[in-house]
Amino acid sequence: MSGYLRRTALVTGGAGGIGAAIAARLAADGFRVAVLDIAEPTVPVHRFDRIDLSDAGALAAQCARLAAEEEITCLVNNVGIVLPAALEQVAVADFDRLMHVNLRPSILCAQAFVPRMKALGGGRIVMNTSRVTLGKERRTLYSASKGAAQSMARTWALELGPHGITVNCVAPGPIGTEAFWRNNPPEAAPTREIIENIPVKRMGTGADVANAVSFFCAPETGFVTGQTLFVCGGVTVG
Repeated sequence: MSGYLRRTALVTGGAGGIGAAIAARLAADGFRVAVLDIAEPTVPVHRFDRIDLSDAGALAAQCARLAAEEEITCLVNNVGIVLPAALEQVAVADFDRLMHVNLRPSILCAQAFVPRMKALGGGRIVMNTSRVTLGKERRTLYSASKGAAQSMARTWALELGPHGITVNCVAPGPIGTEAFWRNNPPEAAPTREIIENIPVKRMGTGADVANAVSFFCAPETGFVTGQTLFVCGGVTVG
């Protein structure tokens, strides 16, 4: 067993949706939960710092403050945007935007908090990626950013393993977020078709994803690193 303990967990993009479910679950697990987001959290947290996560300078400065003021032993890189488009309509500006939101904060946060994790004898890093890493239409940019995060996590797992720090990915499939239900009314035929094509015959929830994150953040999972857990109701099986 490493020196890893549940101290403070930082969740990027933890104000709402899946991020809020993760924040609530980690708080229930005994963490002091800190959230970095541009919006106010919808669940109670230990600490909230409002920030535009795409602003590299502001984020680096805020992470330095957090590293000095909190013992962050668990980092959940959750923030992400989609911007769907067919290949011919993909814009270079959108590529930059997605990488600056979906990927760069993971690097800046890890650089800020890993030194303390090493000093304490262990830590946990979880990346919220997506099943789109296996391929999905109109997701050129999103799949690129999430695939990069998944590859980065495997590299970090090798680098940080000797220090008792594990790095894993949770890859959600069809999750019934508020945004999903706004765009897909429950009784609409296309929505019913989506659900019918899920082997477990229901949409996933934020809690389903949060449960997987909780597993990777537990002290007992120190021998699990460099892995990706698909939380998809079975849609990635075949």
